[in-house]
Amino acid sequence: MKAVCWTGRNSVEVQEVPDPSLLNSRDAIVKVTSTAICGSDLHLLDGYVPTMQNGDVMGHEFMGEVVETGPGIGDDGPRVGDRVVVPFPIACGACAACRAELYSCCENSNPNAGIAERFFGHPTAGIYGYSHLTGGFAGGQAEYARVVFADVNALRIESDLTDEQVLFLSDVLPTGYMAADLCDIQEGEIVAVWGAGAVGQFAMDCARALGAEKVVAIDKEPYRLEMAAAQGYDTVDFEEVDVRSALLELTGGRGPDKCIDAVGMEATHGAAHVRVYDRAKQAARAESDRPHALRQAIMSCRSGGVVSVVGVYGGLVDKFPAGAWMNRSLTLRTGQCPVQKYMKPLLGLIARGRIDPTRVITHRLPLTEAPRGYELFKNKQDGCEKVVLTP
Repeated sequence: MKAVCWTGRNSVEVQEVPDPSLLNSRDAIVKVTSTAICGSDLHLLDGYVPTMQNGDVMGHEFMGEVVETGPGIGDDGPRVGDRVVVPFPIACGACAACRAELYSCCENSNPNAGIAERFFGHPTAGIYGYSHLTGGFAGGQAEYARVVFADVNALRIESDLTDEQVLFLSDVLPTGYMAADLCDIQEGEIVAVWGAGAVGQFAMDCARALGAEKVVAIDKEPYRLEMAAAQGYDTVDFEEVDVRSALLELTGGRGPDKCIDAVGMEATHGAAHVRVYDRAKQAARAESDRPHALRQAIMSCRSGGVVSVVGVYGGLVDKFPAGAWMNRSLTLRTGQCPVQKYMKPLLGLIARGRIDPTRVITHRLPLTEAPRGYELFKNKQDGCEKVVLTP
């Protein structure tokens, strides 16, 4: 089959690889009908996530049709012919983390748990197409994919909703919802969102749905800010103004009640000298992540507010403003999204027309043109917000 493979830093290729097969009794094989390139995939492309190997199949946002199932899948699990969306974190459904709905912290799904434990102190869940740190599982930017613990990790789509309406239930829509949910938004509050990519756009939509009176988008790309403005959100171009000063002006001098970092480790926010400092340290691997957006969010949030972090961080950051965080009673909440927790409620909102995930799609390409999709997305060419690939 054809699959998008990582072939080194800043390089992906569509290659012929072996078809997946059932390895465990609760596996299923899915014929992929739609898959997407995620901002998190760029961290792999850029070489900032360790343990990638030449030939690893990329992609953790995918859906398709079940074509084979293992004998251990129960009566409530997927059957051949079912149309399913696959959440990016792999969960066993039985461990303490899964019982607490912390599916992205599953204790049983990462066969390389020892590697993750050395990095993070405790193991994390397996993730499709996201390095050997998270299990080395082949991703879904391919013609077929093996779905692990399929009775827990495959959501049936039993309506006539299109692939594009439901595909993002695999990651970016639940992640955006979680970003807002972690904020504990109260009616009338002001929410600022760093990053107007797909996750940031969905975080804005969900913040408004949860009661925010004003939502502010922070980015530098005109097309992203225009996309946010078209939804009625205030916008701040961080290359044109000082972000903290602009937010103080928009909030009567108090700062936003809640702040969301939807950027993560490759942020370009911040003063020029700080950007140079972080880029140099990151290039020398003396610092794995650039926390510009996180620093700004903490410094800008009103005292007693909440900073929600869903942008991906993979290792160590420098100059973390711990003094501001502690002395101003800020609450910091974060996590990889436990997608399974949010999929069914969000599917209902899509079916009722409350959320339109398709609004972020700007490019549709065949799987064979994935390298071009990565190039467009990475370099923000042609107004590229979200790429959907069709095998």
